[in-house]
Amino acid sequence: MPPLDNLVRIGQLKVEPPAQAEFDGLVRSGQVRLADAANAALSLESRFDLAYNAAHALSLAAMRWHGYRSENRYQVFQCLTHTLELEAVHWRVLDQAHRKRNLAEYEGHLDVDEALVEALVRAAGTVAERVLALGPVPEG
Repeated sequence: MPPLDNLVRIGQLKVEPPAQAEFDGLVRSGQVRLADAANAALSLESRFDLAYNAAHALSLAAMRWHGYRSENRYQVFQCLTHTLELEAVHWRVLDQAHRKRNLAEYEGHLDVDEALVEALVRAAGTVAERVLALGPVPEG
């Protein structure tokens, strides 16, 4: 994928052959977290955390399916335009969630509302559908 190969050239991504077991584990992790994020009995903060981590695991699965790896969470989301042809409406939600997650992680301040959590669950659901549609990891 030329856009991702450009990121490899500048050291932002690494090329690494995909492994079916890793892909399956990331998908399974994402699906479990996504299902839990939909549980309205949990606190809003917990649901946000679960949905965010589901989106990340599934996004990383897409990147790994294509044979790339990133150690930067944000980069994994940014590459969804190429790995899953994700539309901007979903990307904007993931971007907002990432910024809020960083504020919580590094400054101890998490400010989320029901609308954001629901949008994040929907965006992660779209990522899940597209990852599942990729099928088995291509053999090298």
